[in-house]
Amino acid sequence: MKIIYAFRRSTVFPHIAGDSWPLPPEPTLSSFLTTAKSIGFEGLELGFEDFGGGAATEYGAKELQAKLESFGLPCVAIRAGGSLCMPISQRQNRERLHGSVDIAGWLGLGIVNTALSGPPRNKTLGPNDPGKQIQEGSSQLATVNDFEQTSAILREAGDKAGNVGANITVEVHQNSIADNSRSTSMLLDMVDSDNVFANPDLGNLLWHYDEPEESCEAAIMALAARSKYWHCKNLQRVHIPELGRTYFLKVPIPDGDIDYRFAISAMLDADYDGYFAMEGTRTGDHLSKDGSSVRYVRGLMKELSA
Repeated sequence: MKIIYAFRRSTVFPHIAGDSWPLPPEPTLSSFLTTAKSIGFEGLELGFEDFGGGAATEYGAKELQAKLESFGLPCVAIRAGGSLCMPISQRQNRERLHGSVDIAGWLGLGIVNTALSGPPRNKTLGPNDPGKQIQEGSSQLATVNDFEQTSAILREAGDKAGNVGANITVEVHQNSIADNSRSTSMLLDMVDSDNVFANPDLGNLLWHYDEPEESCEAAIMALAARSKYWHCKNLQRVHIPELGRTYFLKVPIPDGDIDYRFAISAMLDADYDGYFAMEGTRTGDHLSKDGSSVRYVRGLMKELSA
């Protein structure tokens, strides 16, 4: 299981990225890649926009990949995303998914990951803040038609991905109809494709309702055998029952509430041989924090594999 960097902070002196996650420009890029490689990452996950989005070209994508490969950190997975059942954004998100498959084909990537979340449909339910009792876009509020439309588009994208040697992975994600193991499994059953699989992101399962719908242990056991990609992060959960709310602190992998000893054991038992795509921390000295996560995960993998 290779550890790759799905970084979620790219502020590296003197570049200030704010809340976005793009690759930083030079000269910061070389420093960022050198440090990430020295930490022990073996590749990167990049977003559709890192390649130019809808303006992406095969030449530009290969030029960027050559740059990354020179540091020993090739892009190995591309991130698409967006709801496929909301009329106002369905077409745009479908095009984004198909465009990501095109880039995967140009570069020979095996993974196109997509999260099916979207903006709120009903302002009376408030914004998509984690930790509430009701969540917009969730499987609880979804209709049969939502699942049918989503599965049809995923099946179409899966066929296209198969033609270029790639797979689509559906990320367990908050504010998404694939927000727990049951809804994700149901969606995969409806898609019924040899090229569409799960990404069992346990952090998003925890980072959704005030009380998790299921335990992380139950979810990883249910989805491990159906997974081809794996987003990994950790959080500390602070539940305030008097407010009906939970707040979350994103922390390095060894410091949160998700038991990655259990989760990695489940994935290894299911013969998972894909990527451990570490979602980096979002604050502070993220490179040092993420380095501690890599060391912890490598130690666990060595111990459990033995």
